[in-house]
Amino acid sequence: MTSRRGAPPGEQGREGAEMVRAALSPPFLLLLLLLSGAPRSKAAPDQDEIQYLPGLAKQPSFRQYSGYLRGSGSKHLHYWFVESQKDPKSSPVVLWLNGGPGCSSLDGLLTEHGPFLIQPDGATLEYNPYSWNLIANVLYLESPAGVGFSYSDDKSYATNDTEVAQSNFEALKDFFRLFPEYKDNELFLTGESYAGIYIPTLAVLVMEDPSMNFQLQEVSHIVSSSGLNIYNLYAPCAGGVPSHLRYEKDTVVVQDLGNIFTRLPLKRMWHQVLLRTGAKMRLDPPCTNTTAASTYLNNAYVRKALHIPKQLPSWDVCNLLVNIQYRRLYQTMYSQYLKLLAAQKYRILLYNGDVDMACNFMGDEWFVDSLNQKMEVQRRPWLVDYGDSGEQVAGFVKEFSHIAFLTIKGAGHMVPTDKPQAALTMFFRFLNKQPY
Repeated sequence: MTSRRGAPPGEQGREGAEMVRAALSPPFLLLLLLLSGAPRSKAAPDQDEIQYLPGLAKQPSFRQYSGYLRGSGSKHLHYWFVESQKDPKSSPVVLWLNGGPGCSSLDGLLTEHGPFLIQPDGATLEYNPYSWNLIANVLYLESPAGVGFSYSDDKSYATNDTEVAQSNFEALKDFFRLFPEYKDNELFLTGESYAGIYIPTLAVLVMEDPSMNFQLQEVSHIVSSSGLNIYNLYAPCAGGVPSHLRYEKDTVVVQDLGNIFTRLPLKRMWHQVLLRTGAKMRLDPPCTNTTAASTYLNNAYVRKALHIPKQLPSWDVCNLLVNIQYRRLYQTMYSQYLKLLAAQKYRILLYNGDVDMACNFMGDEWFVDSLNQKMEVQRRPWLVDYGDSGEQVAGFVKEFSHIAFLTIKGAGHMVPTDKPQAALTMFFRFLNKQPY
């Protein structure tokens, strides 16, 4: 089911970490894992299946599930799993994590590459012609505990990179316990922004598990404090140029990710203020409008459809308390990549939107160059067939022996939102091992 240049079906038709010296910043990565064979057994959990999803004019033909996976300790991580529209049994499983730290992966589902996208009214969903579940089974996981609808029995949400990796690993194992029919499928781990830490640290755990075998992809980022939209240099800033802090009734709203928490005294101050006042902790990515998604996910009928316990608090795109209590243990993923590349059996693709200031493409290119891998293809354009307008340059790519670096022309931080057709084409070619 490919068109010219291997275009995918449907083609016709946030979050901070700091840039480190020499651009060796923590990147976001897409990682392919080939799980060892296991006999298929009983199907997915019936109690988690979404029978009716409010907001859709017509219910989907594919199955979808929402419920909880067991993380480490007393953590319960909320997941939303959408089966492939193509052929679930043979399609890969793709895990998606948003960054922050402290931001929900449902933002990726509802505003980037999910099967349906939230509309401005906060009540209506429209089908996405460039959804990644056209060709893959996609697992959206809200991590760490405290983010979105995820929670911990002990209500303790202080965590760090290592603990999150372990919790995500436990949740991933629990997913295959609940969905044993997918144990034979290829597994991709994907993420955005601070998932550049989540994914490589998770990958190391998977790599050390003798039953798992994998290949991979990634991208890095830098946070800017200008009045520009750091997620898309040429896009307007939703709501106007933001101040760092603003207040809405009893809610503390922080409109910066990463930068304002790099100074520990300020971080501790906010922690004390929030705990003392009991204010609701909400973290908004700058220049973004999350009202529609929040309105939809906090609708009582939607929460019931997703099997969300009534006692849980309202959903927000990012959780400030998780963010300010989060301990960042890594400034670079350099050693993790070298370990993966040394095995000489993993495919790695790093990509950036070229007008993204939060994940600046020059930093990622420097990062890839610093790995000193053997160059195979010099920097060249890659193309997408846009139908009536023919093949157009979608960006640039250069390839090394086991790693490639790719840019998407005109895309910002949320590549599938800005350039959905190019993003799906890139995703399709990567999954199918086709040339870009």
